[in-house]
Amino acid sequence: MRPDGPDQVWVSDITYIRLRHEFVYLAVVLDVYSRRVVGWALDRHLQATLPLRALPQAIAKRQPPAGLVHHSDRGVQYASEAYVAVLFKHLIIGSMSRKGYPYDNAFCESFMRTLKEEEIYCSTYSDIEDLRKNLTYFLEVYYPLKRLPSARGYRTPAEFEAGFLHPNWGSDLVVQIPQLQNVTRVHPVAIRSPSGRRCPRFPAWHGGLQ
Repeated sequence: MRPDGPDQVWVSDITYIRLRHEFVYLAVVLDVYSRRVVGWALDRHLQATLPLRALPQAIAKRQPPAGLVHHSDRGVQYASEAYVAVLFKHLIIGSMSRKGYPYDNAFCESFMRTLKEEEIYCSTYSDIEDLRKNLTYFLEVYYPLKRLPSARGYRTPAEFEAGFLHPNWGSDLVVQIPQLQNVTRVHPVAIRSPSGRRCPRFPAWHGGLQ
């Protein structure tokens, strides 16, 4: 899957996050071209309604053209009748990993690893709502507007998408970052995972949304 523009191929996956007293689950929809999260949902269960909240969010936000390929693993949530019906309604082509070959969904699994290393393992959350506030910042502000992935020439996902729409903008592109209240900037050496490993986020914003 090597798209040459945004909203040609999306990948989806679900991961668990351990809180102090419970496990919760995060479903994401990722655009392969820009590596931008276009939809996500967080809940305490693994039912099909979890990714079914992330997918319509992505569709409403992006308004993808007919023929978009949606790839996922072979989880029962993505094979459910309700999920397939949403894909069919919006003329999205469903794709699933080959049996016994999980590497087909490597793009989304790579993102989940980044999320855990740069946010989840660096933080302690009081409850699911505290986690949700921090995920909102990471997924909708920090990751698309500030993080510079090497796979995209050290351009943010937003810049990479803008470069597709406006190829002559070049490296002078400036992306406007939303102003959030009560977000504390912390030097990266002060941010460590529970194991003591320094988190690679740079510069780091910790504390999320208050």
